[in-house]
Amino acid sequence: MDQRLNYAPCGYVSITHEGMVAEVNQTFLDMMGYRLEDVVQKHFEAMMSTANKLIFHSYFYPHINLDGHVEELFIRLKNSRGESVPFILNGRKLEREGQERLDCVLVQMGKRIDYEMELRMANKQIEKAYWEKDQALAELQQIHAEIERKQTELMEINAVLLELSNTDKLTGLKNRRFFQEKLEEQLMQYNHNRIPLSLFIIDIDHFKCVNDTWGHGYGDEVLFNVATILKTHAIEGETVARYGGEEFVMILPETDAEKAKAGAERLRRAVQDFSWKTGSMTISIGIITATPDANEATLLQKADEVLYASKQNGRNQVTHYEDLRLQGYST
Repeated sequence: MDQRLNYAPCGYVSITHEGMVAEVNQTFLDMMGYRLEDVVQKHFEAMMSTANKLIFHSYFYPHINLDGHVEELFIRLKNSRGESVPFILNGRKLEREGQERLDCVLVQMGKRIDYEMELRMANKQIEKAYWEKDQALAELQQIHAEIERKQTELMEINAVLLELSNTDKLTGLKNRRFFQEKLEEQLMQYNHNRIPLSLFIIDIDHFKCVNDTWGHGYGDEVLFNVATILKTHAIEGETVARYGGEEFVMILPETDAEKAKAGAERLRRAVQDFSWKTGSMTISIGIITATPDANEATLLQKADEVLYASKQNGRNQVTHYEDLRLQGYST
């Protein structure tokens, strides 16, 4: 037998089809206290009790003959002192030089069984402790459920507060702070993927006259109605916000100059065609489309300059920054 197999850290027994021990390693002999001549050419079942012989015949032989192998069979063998030693047995059927052999590897289970018994005792103690603390656990569960409920309420309140902090109270639109954060985010995406991005600044024409003539209450109504028109005409992904006073802003992702001008014209006509108490209300719009050198400050500055040009050209106008450059304006 190979020296490494002879002293392997597990027992090895090779038996014939008739159950006679053909080979055994030194490790198994040492574990069991046998000499080689006590085991070789003796029947393997000689080391078994009647109960274990029944297990061997009802499980080991049927499975190894059917499947060619047996895995993790728990069995007890008698050592030289007649003591029962527990093993886990793995077996495999092989043919060598025309003879059938059943090779078995046996791993002693004494320490594992001791550990399992210790675990069972520990589990019983734990179960007893849990049983004694049932009432306390029930109370803890109630406290935990209450904490979870309060946490859910707090999250809902925080969500409402966050929405309120980003919302203009009068118009229901997003406010200037939200707009600035969104513009920064959209510019980062534009700088990454270069998909067109446009921006509107919108101003209500002659709004001061509305307040002076009709009062601030109606002025608030005008602001609300313009906000509603802008929100209604915005498509998914676009941001509409109140910038301050009678000024509004819109961020239009995936929108080039031509699409931006067409969209701004629709907004201008929608406000002009609305049924106003004053008879007529209009807006002026300045448009800027992002370029690779753009940042939030330059975009807003240029859009504001274009809005001023729309006002100077008679109001109720839509002007794009490129229109000014083509016309030779200095901005």
